[in-house]
Amino acid sequence: MDIVVALIQVGILVLVLASIWRIFTKAGEAGWKSLIPIYNMYIMLRIAGRPGWWLLLFFIPFVNFVIAILVAIDLAKAFGKGVGFAIGMVFLGFIFYPLLAFGDATYTRPAPAA
Repeated sequence: MDIVVALIQVGILVLVLASIWRIFTKAGEAGWKSLIPIYNMYIMLRIAGRPGWWLLLFFIPFVNFVIAILVAIDLAKAFGKGVGFAIGMVFLGFIFYPLLAFGDATYTRPAPAA
């Protein structure tokens, strides 16, 4: 039974990685950038229209959760989705990231944040 659970987990991991790769390519970034830890969050901030220094906020406990929600909202808006979709991305990312990546959502560059 443990092998079945492990295979399901690996399948979900591969699906999420492929989804983030596809989101990066939809936004005009190279897909390989999604595979590099920390750097992928910096690129995700750029895609969402947030400043790069926000990356530091991901290293502060409890603040990182709030920042992740704000970035998810901005990312969803950058692809023409609403706040409800963004909340789905936060709590059910393994479902909503593939929907964003492989669905009909198109990237519109957000206005740069101050």
